[in-house]
Amino acid sequence: MKYHCRRRPQERKMSVPTSVSPPLLVSVAVMTVMFSGLVSVAESAVGVNWGTISFHKLKPSTVVDLLKDNKIQKVKLFEADPLVLRALMGSGIQVMVGIPNEMLAALSSSPAAADLWVRQNVSAYVGKGGADIRFIAVGNEPFLTSYNGQFQSYVIPAMANLQQSLVRANLAGYIKLVVPCNADAYEGNVPSQGAFRPELTQIMTQLVSFLNSNGSPFVVNIYPFLSLYGNSEFPQDYAFFEGTTHPVIDGANTYTNAFDGNYDTLIAALSKMGYGQMPIVIGEVGWPTDGAVGANLTAAEVFNQGLIKHVLSNKGTPLRPAVPPMDVYLFSLLDEGAKSTLPGNFERHWGIFSFDGQAKYALDLGLGNKKLKNAKNVQYLPARWCIANPNRDLSEVANHMKLACNVADCTTLNYGGSCNAIGAKGNVSYAFNSYYQLQMQNEKSCNFDGLGMVTFLDPSVGDCRFLVGVTDTSASFRPYQRWVVGCILMLWQVWAFRV
Repeated sequence: MKYHCRRRPQERKMSVPTSVSPPLLVSVAVMTVMFSGLVSVAESAVGVNWGTISFHKLKPSTVVDLLKDNKIQKVKLFEADPLVLRALMGSGIQVMVGIPNEMLAALSSSPAAADLWVRQNVSAYVGKGGADIRFIAVGNEPFLTSYNGQFQSYVIPAMANLQQSLVRANLAGYIKLVVPCNADAYEGNVPSQGAFRPELTQIMTQLVSFLNSNGSPFVVNIYPFLSLYGNSEFPQDYAFFEGTTHPVIDGANTYTNAFDGNYDTLIAALSKMGYGQMPIVIGEVGWPTDGAVGANLTAAEVFNQGLIKHVLSNKGTPLRPAVPPMDVYLFSLLDEGAKSTLPGNFERHWGIFSFDGQAKYALDLGLGNKKLKNAKNVQYLPARWCIANPNRDLSEVANHMKLACNVADCTTLNYGGSCNAIGAKGNVSYAFNSYYQLQMQNEKSCNFDGLGMVTFLDPSVGDCRFLVGVTDTSASFRPYQRWVVGCILMLWQVWAFRV
């Protein structure tokens, strides 16, 4: 029986038990192991995805200090943000830097564009005292079903050009190219039947051959939460690591959690291509804490800790006993309040830390600290909030709330969210405050035609936190602005060479 799960509109397919158990909730985890070329037993460590699509961005130096304080030695970036890369210089943290899908066309069509990208985003930061860039992620889930193949033809040519650029920069022996794939790239009724989607067979054969010949691992993103979120028939206890009353039986092998079942489905797919021993990196795995039914702090903690314990045990999976993933990157480090909610309102709440670097729950990453340490020296705006004026009639507030929530983040107010039960007036106050903080507490931004007022008493209720903005924000471009500028620079250089 196949199941589907969604993220950034996407699908994932893998085996699932045929009966349903009571609801459960999940989380995230991340790990790491050094790669020697073939599958081998190695100690796992923890890494994280650091996304920056946020209204309230901490200084990159503050985030790097947060990583160091928590002894996190591996980080995966979705783009080559110059401020982030500069902050990582000299930190000793190993970096996987990403290239957005929208840049693949330019990189695939021009060796000069690839040279320029490597020179500006890799060579400029590596070296003695520089950033320890180990991987370049060429695209992000470019074979996703919902993309309808729009990036598919660019991947291999872009990798070929980038590989030659690394060779010319004398970096090919140290920095490896990878392609983070969504788990919807493969499917199977049970793990042993795993195979890549038929329309991807040719390109996956090329990709895996390229990875193998250059000593690179296969990178895959696995999300048990999305399997549960997207399929009412998914047995909820199967998403965790504490055993299930509805295991998947696959011949002599028994699967008691979705992570192992998905992982072995990929191994079977690779084996059918003759690459059954290829190292595998988990590029993303996680569980959100808000914005949907089943997304909460308890569930995230249970899943995260369960995954970490599972991987650090080195038990492996039925198809790879005693061999854990080479790396596992937790999704994610921080909440990103400006992300698209198209996949779901939970999309802004994957962090193990809130937007301001404060730990959401106790978590032992297996790195020496028994619990997460908060970010230090975070500079907040004054302790004041914007709320609904209790002396005003709120019958005409709908348009004001719509305005506030179209600009700011109100996802916690929706069904399943942590602020869903604070009442109508509480909803108005939350929306007003979210907008007010986003406007850096500008006095006029709490007016709302007289329906709002500033208070110095924290209106937070239970788990519903009314945020206060931070002042130590980064002034970097938004991600899409950066790749647009990058593409323009690449195309300009290509044109200049031709002229």
